[in-house]
Amino acid sequence: MEPIKSPEESRKALDRIFKDLTRSITRHDELSRFWIFILTMFAIVGVWGFIIQFQRGLGVTGMRDYVSWAMYIGNFVFFVAVSLIGFLISSTLHLLNFEWSKPISRVAEQVAIAAVALAGIIIVMDMGRPDRLLNVFLHGRFASPILWDVTVISTYLVISVLLFYIPLIPDLALLRDRLTGVPEIQKKLYGILSLGWKGNDEQYRLVAHAMRVLMILIIPVGLSIHTVTSWLFAVTLRAGWDTTIFGPYFVTGAFVVGTAAVIVLMFIYRGRYRLKYYFTDLHFDKMGKLLVFVCLVYLYFNLNEFLVPGYKMKLAEGIHLKEIFQGGHSGLFWFAQLGGMVLPIILLLFRFFRKPLPLFLISMLVVVASWFKRFVIVVPTMEHPHLPIQNVPEHFKHYSPTSNEIVITLFAFVAAFMIITMLAKLFPVISIWEYAEQKGIDKKYLIEKPDNQQ
Repeated sequence: MEPIKSPEESRKALDRIFKDLTRSITRHDELSRFWIFILTMFAIVGVWGFIIQFQRGLGVTGMRDYVSWAMYIGNFVFFVAVSLIGFLISSTLHLLNFEWSKPISRVAEQVAIAAVALAGIIIVMDMGRPDRLLNVFLHGRFASPILWDVTVISTYLVISVLLFYIPLIPDLALLRDRLTGVPEIQKKLYGILSLGWKGNDEQYRLVAHAMRVLMILIIPVGLSIHTVTSWLFAVTLRAGWDTTIFGPYFVTGAFVVGTAAVIVLMFIYRGRYRLKYYFTDLHFDKMGKLLVFVCLVYLYFNLNEFLVPGYKMKLAEGIHLKEIFQGGHSGLFWFAQLGGMVLPIILLLFRFFRKPLPLFLISMLVVVASWFKRFVIVVPTMEHPHLPIQNVPEHFKHYSPTSNEIVITLFAFVAAFMIITMLAKLFPVISIWEYAEQKGIDKKYLIEKPDNQQ
């Protein structure tokens, strides 16, 4: 598209962009209400399940003496993995000046904020005494990887929120001055959050500088959040976890599921809010190529993870590998490996499968397979401790989630969807000012009020 030059063209183009990119805020229809109603109902059931667990203890779950980490921890690792996409797209691709990634960055930050917030909540769900959570902060020991995890998750959440909010300030001023058809309290919220934005060059320089600092800062924090999570497993002597490769193995796996999650949300926004001229075939093609790349890297680490112990077949490792390759968990394992990596790599090498609908379906498969991958990382290892299992009930020897556990696990997904929905209903899903700047619209038009509000 040629840069827009005349004032009249600039104003018309800005009005059109503003109308399109605020559709997520202004659109209130039956489908939106039904979606919120469904999320609310599932959330109520999840809270009810957690109240039962809080009253009766973790005995209402399928976890016992041997399998003490199960679906909750698998869910925790999954959400930590999804959250890492904010660091990859909003930071790394921005710093490398990939212009095509800019319209996607706010979607990536929505996913990152929702995922990392739920990762912290899931830890509370897994605690037998969540009322003692404060003791982790007051009396935590630096030698404990749990304290490291709490620290990096909290830090990453703060940086992700700032990385979402600071580039949003110019858009908040636009919403304050131009948006109509919303409650007055919402307009006042935009006015407060815009921090008196006037759109001068000095303010834009401050935003650019703050964004660059945060983009650089989030890189080590982002790497730390999933590396430290992997250390929670790797510092033990259990077969399946006793490996030095878990750090990069977890990080690359996080890039895979995070990229797929962003593609899914892009496709939904594209159809729901009629944004096909903003999330174009080019964006999906680039994201498809990115997904192939991270899948290839993850496949390499998977080969290292299983080929080396499989070659040696030491006693404990041999039992573990036989369980996941051909035992009770083999179905989930091969679904995760083939559906979550091998099949997407093969399909996405062809341009047709990098178009919006095929890529959406492949990404959905990757997200589901990635969740089962985390489940397989956690449960089979817990079912095969070093010491023999003796004199315990039969159900202690195997893990099977209870209905209470399932509804609490589903609550985590519902809560993440609620956060993303709330962010989409309050703020544009694509940066208006950055997109307008890409199209050649001068910044001075961004601070002009429309004629009906002069």
